[in-house]
Amino acid sequence: MTENPFEESIQYLQGVGPERAQLLNKLDIYTVGDLLWLLPRTVLDLSQVKNPEDLEEGELQSVRGSVVDIDGRKISGGRFIAAVLLDCGTQFVKGSWFNQKWITKKFFPNQQVIFSGKPKKKAGKWEFSHPHLQFLDEDTESQIGEVLPIYPLTEGLKMYMIRKIMRSVVDQYVHLIPEHLPEFFLEQHSLPKLSDAFRMVHSPQTMDEYEKGKRRLIFDDLLEFQTAIGIRKRYRMRNKNSFVIESTAKIDARIQRLFPFEMTDGQKNAINEIKKDLLTGFPMHRLLQADVGAGKTVIAIYSILLAIAAGHQAAFMAPTEVLATQHWELIEQILSHSRVKRIFLTGALTASQRKETLRQIAAGEVQLIVGTQAVIQKDVKFADLALAVIDEQHKFGVMQRAHLSAGKTAPHILVMTATPIPRSLCLTQFGDLDITVIKDLPPGRQEVVTSRITGSVEQKRVWKFIKEKLAEKRQAFIVCPRIEQNEDPENKLHSVESVFEEISNHLLKKFRILPIHGQMDKNLKEDSMNSFRSGETDVLVSTTVIEVGIDIPNANIIVIYDAHLFGLSQLHQLRGRIGRGNHQGYCFLFSDSDDLDAVKRIHAMVESNDGFKISEVDFEIRGPGDVLGTRQHGELPLRVAELPRDTEILEEAREAAFMTIRLGELETEEFAVLKSKVLNRFQKLMDLPGSG
Repeated sequence: MTENPFEESIQYLQGVGPERAQLLNKLDIYTVGDLLWLLPRTVLDLSQVKNPEDLEEGELQSVRGSVVDIDGRKISGGRFIAAVLLDCGTQFVKGSWFNQKWITKKFFPNQQVIFSGKPKKKAGKWEFSHPHLQFLDEDTESQIGEVLPIYPLTEGLKMYMIRKIMRSVVDQYVHLIPEHLPEFFLEQHSLPKLSDAFRMVHSPQTMDEYEKGKRRLIFDDLLEFQTAIGIRKRYRMRNKNSFVIESTAKIDARIQRLFPFEMTDGQKNAINEIKKDLLTGFPMHRLLQADVGAGKTVIAIYSILLAIAAGHQAAFMAPTEVLATQHWELIEQILSHSRVKRIFLTGALTASQRKETLRQIAAGEVQLIVGTQAVIQKDVKFADLALAVIDEQHKFGVMQRAHLSAGKTAPHILVMTATPIPRSLCLTQFGDLDITVIKDLPPGRQEVVTSRITGSVEQKRVWKFIKEKLAEKRQAFIVCPRIEQNEDPENKLHSVESVFEEISNHLLKKFRILPIHGQMDKNLKEDSMNSFRSGETDVLVSTTVIEVGIDIPNANIIVIYDAHLFGLSQLHQLRGRIGRGNHQGYCFLFSDSDDLDAVKRIHAMVESNDGFKISEVDFEIRGPGDVLGTRQHGELPLRVAELPRDTEILEEAREAAFMTIRLGELETEEFAVLKSKVLNRFQKLMDLPGSG
């Protein structure tokens, strides 16, 4: 026996033994504690199943039956309907789904299924439209009236085995689980004791009890994480000094004169928040989110010029040389008549060029350094770095960013993204940053009209419409997923080469058309873009090389072939290339795919131009790592919470964590165990101080 009962090996538990212990090891379960944290994936609610004759129209109910018929067919308008008939003993009940071909593959004859939903009576028979499904296995077919947990399994381990083991563990160990939160805190947030929560999750008597237990475990997970974020933020604010940068009316007027336009209210608000941060003497850590075309680069340049006006250095970094070059060209344009000494630092410099550049930076001979992550390599020594602006910051590693703040006097850091980030992800992935969101667009911008185009008939109408707009001297982008035509007849995708040939010789043969893609010679690529920018070319057929940094106000049409192959964020960025002038923009998404996620993505594009709404849909479909363009290990170090599902609990847990820190309660004896758990779990991962 060990001193800690939760560290005991599972091998000696009732119903386990050496062989089953090895099977559980495959699920990373070695101790009693591990086993208790093997939470159900879901639960099977058999307590509310009704007979068909007891159903009521429009009420949320369930029926159980055996599959006797599976049908799927096309109906009018190119739509698809799937239907499954259940024999429920006394009557037949039907489930139906529109435009979900894949659903029929989930069923087989004689399968035991539960339909849940709000049924309607049609022609005297009950029908569930898009019901929630629960599939019964041989272990659960006889257990009506119970709420049964559904656990993850591995080969050789059956559901009845794991349920039996869990019941034994709950009876023997759950009462020993210590409580680490004060009683007043539990009452304040309507939380059961931790021991009760584990019992409610593993042996629920009702669905309500299961949900209460699950909520406590999710709340704990998020509370610990948000407490770690709060500790890190407080430590940075209390223990790091930074530069005090003031903004006078004279400095503001000098900077404003460089921009030949009036800033939007959103841009002015962002600048005011940054000004306040720069005055505190503590290092700013601010995330600037701006939708496509909202003008975040202008805010970055304004902030940089404030730091330089105060006599310090500033750095502006982008994750790729292409994006860094675009920033450099814009800065050169804006600062063409200024005395700001600036330099462009990328990995493409020769050894001698780099050596001289590094000397100038270290000597303080340059005030503004623009470049890629070459700017934050160890051999780059700044004389007086007061502000670092990092664009598309999630593509820089955490340790790379930490390198900037390693000195005694930390620079202010402004991180930016043109990919709107869901609120729940902001509060976790970027929870220790202050957040500024710009939603308004420059004056004159119109929402782009977006349409999904399926079939050759609809495509013909689109090409007719495009001809009319090109005749009015407008311009169009045509985007393809590939450069060259693939040979797979089963999965033939559109390419720049094939589409360029088709529209040049047939669809748009009267107009001036050029191709552009990443494999073209650099000079040829520049010639194509310059020709399109000047209006000499009417149509540009391209890959996603036009996704960022292209600003051509006269281009108001974009066609995206095989739109189902693109991510939602990418589709939104591509659409952002048009609608930048005074003319209405039109985006046509060509896709015949019936893949469920693809249909969701395209539907989101058609329904909204709001990048923040689109980011929420993208998050639901793809999850945090892919939304951020990365799958780094430990990106979101959560044990049981899932985003965006648990956003509401996240908001409450964050407020509770930050309030506990703000009131000094984390330093009290009542919260000592919570603080210890947080430091043990997150100290190394989040570089937390040894004490709060």
